[in-house]
Amino acid sequence: MKNFDGLRECSRQCMKKKKQCKETSCRLWQDYPDEYNCTLISVHEHGPMTLRQVAEREKLSFARIKQIETKALKKLKNLNLISCFRF
Repeated sequence: MKNFDGLRECSRQCMKKKKQCKETSCRLWQDYPDEYNCTLISVHEHGPMTLRQVAEREKLSFARIKQIETKALKKLKNLNLISCFRF
């Protein structure tokens, strides 16, 4: 049976074993042991997060996360993809 929870098998294993991910080369790895160092687990556990929550997990300032968000939204708008999102 296929799982549709958005998690990878490695994420499920980390949660099951209650062990932090050690795969620092994974693009989804984050230095946040409370959520097993996995971005997917963070989203799975909390759903959409505020910019402050993202800043805490990424160990960046709120202002820097806001800059990244603004730049990403500008790129999406330039590619005419922004209409896919509802704000």
